[in-house]
Amino acid sequence: MGIKTEEFLKGDVYIDFPYEEVMFHFVKDSGKIFRKFYGDPLEDEVPHTSKLFAEAQIAGDLITAEQYLRGKEKRSL
Repeated sequence: MGIKTEEFLKGDVYIDFPYEEVMFHFVKDSGKIFRKFYGDPLEDEVPHTSKLFAEAQIAGDLITAEQYLRGKEKRSL
């Protein structure tokens, strides 16, 4: 668990943070960060100061681009 800093130096990084049902995509070339919640096919850009992104870096899981694009279904309550 957790994403090592070296991963961000290698290229684009995709993170799954199941605790909050959200995924992130860090684009190395632009430095932009995108987020999409489970059950939502759309993503939006978030600032580098996002606390949720910081938590995902610490406790999230590295995933592939394909997994990010496919997304995940929102859990039922």
